Amino acid sequence: MNKGSLNHIKIFQVKGQTQHVINGIDDLLVVEEPLEIRIVIENDYSIEEKSIAVTMRTPTHDFELVLGFLFTEGIIQHFSQIKDIRYCMDSNKGEESTNIVKVILNPSVDIDWERLQRNFYTTSSCGICGKSSIASIRTMSCYTANSLEQSYTQDLIFSLNQKAKAHQINFKYTGGLHASALFDDKGNILIIREDVGRHNALDKVIGAMFAQNKLPLEDKLLWVSGRLSFELVQKAMMAGIHTIVAVGAPSSLAVDLAKEVGMTLIGFAKEEKFNIYCGKERIVV
Repeated sequence: MNKGSLNHIKIFQVKGQTQHVINGIDDLLVVEEPLEIRIVIENDYSIEEKSIAVTMRTPTHDFELVLGFLFTEGIIQHFSQIKDIRYCMDSNKGEESTNIVKVILNPSVDIDWERLQRNFYTTSSCGICGKSSIASIRTMSCYTANSLEQSYTQDLIFSLNQKAKAHQINFKYTGGLHASALFDDKGNILIIREDVGRHNALDKVIGAMFAQNKLPLEDKLLWVSGRLSFELVQKAMMAGIHTIVAVGAPSSLAVDLAKEVGMTLIGFAKEEKFNIYCGKERIVV
């Protein structure tokens, strides 16, 4: 259990039809705090620094979240473009502010500052809120999902929920977190991240792989804990992921995008059944 992502609170619990009230029960809440992302480019003559996004997230793996966000938004393409990543100093307190992350890019990185003035603002429930138009979020990936070499058995799909649940430590205590996880073709879990925002959890996973130069993730299966939105498919597409399994339902736009780029999309995944919305060729039934 990561203590930095949980808060203690006293609650009143009501149980049964008699509405018997139990006072002073200890409970745990998932922490939700804003994270500001700043980009800095330093050269011999000037320093350009801009705040490009604010997201509501669960503190933990913040650098992975930032890297995943910058990559899936198409702002950076390679980890070698990063000169440094760190928390900002709070001038008032004289200490690090863990709610502001500064990414210092190499001078050779070409940033379209005008495009970044779209005034990104993402929330924990909807990663695309505040963007100017649907066109602005159809970021095209440098990877394609045309390969059908990787396949997964139905029994492997059935097993994913229990395997992921065993690693959702903070969810176990709060019930208030989403999760994203990567599996290999044998059903082994490779990485899992939790966050109050489903898109943040996926950015953390992609950011971790990005920092290790392990993209594209074409031979990995992505599992997500909730519903499947357009943005999650778009982020997976950017990372080269071919197959996504969701516990909840996909949206119509998520299915349209998955079909367009040749991905396999599975929803309502349970231990005894699941729905294949597109790309059934990768599933061995």
